[in-house]
Amino acid sequence: MEDHVYRLLELVGTSEESVSDAIDAAIRRAGTAVRNIRCSEGVQARDEVVNGKVGRYRVTLKEGFTLEKP
Repeated sequence: MEDHVYRLLELVGTSEESVSDAIDAAIRRAGTAVRNIRCSEGVQARDEVVNGKVGRYRVTLKEGFTLEKP
């Protein structure tokens, strides 16, 4: 089995719908710019309150992707 070397990238995803949608948005957008995403770790979840209810969810993630061999 081959060993992998990972690099971590910190991202913040947002959504007006849910924490899950904020996570999906971050992973989906990162996937358009970074290859070989293999894992993610939720670091922090926050929300913005507007008129007494949640207006936007924010999730900070650490995305792990494998480095390609030279």
